[in-house]
Amino acid sequence: MDIYIITGASKGIGFALSKQLLQKDHLLFCISRTKNIELEELARKENCPLHYIEQDVAQTDEIPALMEQIFQAIPEECKSITLINNAGVIEPIGKVESHSPEAIATSISVNLTAPMILTSMFIKRVENRSVIKRIINISSGAGRQPYNGWSCYCAGKAGLDHFTRVVSEEQAKKENGVKIISIAPGIIDTGMQEKIRSVKAEDFELVDKFKGYKENNLLQTADQTAMSLIRLIQSPMFLQMDPIADIRNLELETE
Repeated sequence: MDIYIITGASKGIGFALSKQLLQKDHLLFCISRTKNIELEELARKENCPLHYIEQDVAQTDEIPALMEQIFQAIPEECKSITLINNAGVIEPIGKVESHSPEAIATSISVNLTAPMILTSMFIKRVENRSVIKRIINISSGAGRQPYNGWSCYCAGKAGLDHFTRVVSEEQAKKENGVKIISIAPGIIDTGMQEKIRSVKAEDFELVDKFKGYKENNLLQTADQTAMSLIRLIQSPMFLQMDPIADIRNLELETE
């Protein structure tokens, strides 16, 4: 049995990943602020065991109890355990001086602090298990180049990338360590893109460019992106990958 823990599972890439991973030989733990009823119904149809946990990962002090709950339900005998840190928020958008302290704190909590805590607790719980162990952090090109108006989002994703580099080096020194990557998935047609297109040019100067992506059909669908990510996870090349990747630059192989 393959185990998958997915944050931000109710919509966008997280929902698409969860849908495509619904298989009888998989056990899914899906985490989001609100349940996706469609996902639960699909799991029943596919006869796939699914644990849906309503949890806001911005409440980082509650993550230890969340991970305890999850690992109590994971069987001792399994082939692999994979954590996909997908939950993210683009807000706040605008010049940094316009952001409230609360908005800044929430952005960093969701985009950086929560994945760090989840990663820490995941590694602690799997380090003595002789199974394939993987962490996929969903990053962004915004973590690798600056975008005016996205100071918090860029900072969170840049931090996530560098955190991944360090953890990758730590785990490489261990026998049967956790393989961790931080991957930019490209520009996806999700609710996050809708939010970006809805802002004023004075808050985000590239808003017209992002509107053009939609108008000219240049956005990948969440389902297409999820399919590529799953192929990557299951590919022989995954364990040899550099810790920082962009899915648009990979030639994926399958067995």
